[in-house]
Parts: sequence; C-alpha cells; structure tokens
Amino acid sequence: MSQVATEHAAAKDDMAWLPKGRQLMKGNHAVCAGAIRAGCTAYFGYPITPQNEAIEYMSGALLDVPGGIFLQGESEVASINMVMGAAAAGRRVMTSSSSPGISLKQEGISYITMMELPCLVMNVCRAGPGLGNIAPHQGDYFQATRGGGHGDYRTITLAPNSVHEMAEHAALGFDLACKWRNPAMILTDGVIGQMMEPVDLDSIEVVDWQKPDWAMGVNRTGRKPNIITSIWLDPDDMAAKHLELIDKYERIKDAEVRSEEQFCEDAEILCVAYGSVSRAVLGTVRKLREEGMKVGLLRPITLWPYPYERVRQLAEGKRAVVVFEMSWGQMVEDVALAMRLNDAPLHFVPRHGGLTFNPNDVEQPLRAIAADPQRSDSLWRVK
Repeated sequence: MSQVATEHAAAKDDMAWLPKGRQLMKGNHAVCAGAIRAGCTAYFGYPITPQNEAIEYMSGALLDVPGGIFLQGESEVASINMVMGAAAAGRRVMTSSSSPGISLKQEGISYITMMELPCLVMNVCRAGPGLGNIAPHQGDYFQATRGGGHGDYRTITLAPNSVHEMAEHAALGFDLACKWRNPAMILTDGVIGQMMEPVDLDSIEVVDWQKPDWAMGVNRTGRKPNIITSIWLDPDDMAAKHLELIDKYERIKDAEVRSEEQFCEDAEILCVAYGSVSRAVLGTVRKLREEGMKVGLLRPITLWPYPYERVRQLAEGKRAVVVFEMSWGQMVEDVALAMRLNDAPLHFVPRHGGLTFNPNDVEQPLRAIAADPQRSDSLWRVK
C-alpha cells in the first residue's frame, strides 16, 4: 500500500472524515453534514437550483465515508430508483432536489412507500407552477403532505426554520424513516438552503448504522428470504396491505406530531407559520408584544403528521388566527380543518412568486386585523 493510501486508511480509522465541531455553514451543506453523522452512506441525485450545494457537498464528503457512495444520476427518475435499491439493501440513503425535480421523483417515492423502505428526501422549494423561478417558495406543501405521487400514501414531512435545524432534521428524518420504514422529507426553501448560520455538529449523535434484518442481502441462514415488493395483484391482498399501511400512518399521527410555541400563553391573536416564514413572523410578534399587543406564534415542525389538535386548542377563544405562507394558500387549509368547529375568524396572508416576507408584510396585516378581527372586507379573511 502506498504512503498516501496508508494515510487515507488511517484517517478513516480515526473518523477524521466525520463532520464535526461548530461551523458556519449553508443550510444545504448543514443538512448533508447532519445526514452523514446520522449514518448516511449513500446519496443519489441530479443538479437543480437552489439545492445544488447539497449534491456538491455529498460528491466530496461521501468519498471519505467508509463504504460511502455518491452517484449523480442521469436524471431525477434514475436517481430516485437508485435510492430505492440502496434502501432495499439496508443503507441509510438520501436524495435532494427542488420542486420540478421532486415532481419527477414522485413515482419512485410512491414505490418506495409501498415497499416500506426508509430514506431521506429533501426539497429546497422554488416558485412554480411549471419551471417557475429559483426564488424561495412554499408551494410544495400539498405535494409533500398529501403523498405527491400516485396511490394512497404519506411521507413524514419536517420543516426546519434554521441552518442548525437543517442538520438536526436530517438526523431526525433518518430516525423517523427507519423507525417507521417510510420515506421522510425535509421541506425547506431557498432562504434556509442558501443562508449561512452557525451549526453545532457535535450536538448531533453519531450513528453507526447496521443493515436491518428485513433488508436484502442479509444472512439467510435458517430463515425465509426477505421479499420487498410493491406488487399486490390480488385485490384482497392489496386491501390487506393497505390496512397495514393505514394502521402505521395512524400510529405515526399519534406518536410523531411536533410543533413549537412562542408567546401563546396569553395571546389574543394566534399566528401560524412554518419554515423560514416563521422567523419573519416571530420578529414582528416580538416587536408588537413590546407595544402591548397580545400576539403569539405556533410553528408546525412536522407538516405531516400535522399538529391539528394543538392548533385547535390554541385557537379556542382567540380574537383571530392569522396564517402566513409563501404560497397561494396551502397550509391554511390544514389550519381551517383544525378550526372547523371554532368561531374565531381565520385570516390568510400570502407572499408568492418568489417574494419573501419583510417585517411590514407581517406587521401591517396584524395591526389591521387586531383593530377589527371580524372585518368582512379584509383581503386576508378566510372564515
């Protein structure tokens, strides 16, 4: 063995390859560093803005991870099918893309879900429909939380609102995906993906992932071979499999709902926002509270399963509930579902087309709604 090869092997032995320490990182890099600490050894993807930093990071980092593999597929369709194969073989495997690229992956995600394979998918959302533009947006909420592809299925969906959470949610996404044998998705946007903030990588547990018993290629001595398939041609068999999946989704909804509350204890007006938008809203909430306005913020962290019950509880007795989104209106429908028996007026404040919220875009509607929560002529009134 050459001296260079010997030094490289020694570096791997002492885990010099492991992302560590406190670093100033882009969101698209942080999620990959968190994934590697969480045991990810395989990545398959295809370039698209604004997530290209993720594929760039993995193309270098995984070369040093023991057993690591990186491949840029010839397309998004090829890449997600590579993810399927690696997941079936028991790898912790990841892919990432942006809006139209995620659309191309949806058929594969549907297959992966039916096969009950864990994997991590990141969508750094851009504005659409169609090709749209590369600016931040939240218009893929329906796609992420309603399955997105064909058939009845769900993907566990996480919405980080900081660069550090990008790394944390990579680890959490893998944990949930492997716990439930189901794809997990990180739904973010170009704000979080492109911005730089400090990340404490050492706070993320290092996972020595081992191939699970259900995977392909494990020791078959004394047992039947593992069969991983999405084909159930007999309707009775398919119905039985559907019932298994439905039961699993109900258990996920019972066990994995996550949200964060700020100033909700005495709030008279409840704001609801997720991801990067929640940060813009929180800044204005703090300013208005300093002036004596009783306003609070609920931030859903899991978009599926959604915190319906907590929204319902916090909306009780409020003068108004106000939803902020960078879309034409998607999460607001889940808030409306949670409030279906609640008399509080619901208002929706959008930004779309790639436009982001500035403080005035939050403050001006909140002041107007606080002055007249029941105003029927409000641009933002939903119910």
